[in-house]
Amino acid sequence: MVDCLFCKIVAGEIPATVVLDGDGWLAFEDIDPKAPVHVLVVPKRHLADIGELGTDPAAAASLVAGIGAVARELGLSAYRTVFNTGAEAGQSVFHTHAHVLGGRNLSWPPG
Repeated sequence: MVDCLFCKIVAGEIPATVVLDGDGWLAFEDIDPKAPVHVLVVPKRHLADIGELGTDPAAAASLVAGIGAVARELGLSAYRTVFNTGAEAGQSVFHTHAHVLGGRNLSWPPG
């Protein structure tokens, strides 16, 4: 997709701090982290949101495998994975991405 920020990161047109580069997915650090570890895992193919990801079982499986690989690579024994779908849910880049958050207690409810 021409104007997609994450497609441009995948293509190497925009720099990012890459954590892992897998078969069908790319993981890089979030530029506005909400936890000590905050990594985005994206499919290399443009899929707008998790609903669209669900139409491609191979891409979905690859992305989930990427999330696990990132957690192992970063030594996370506990982490949260978040998908925001739609602007009203907080999605600001319309390319499927999983937020992998860890590095501190993320139990719910907080506090």
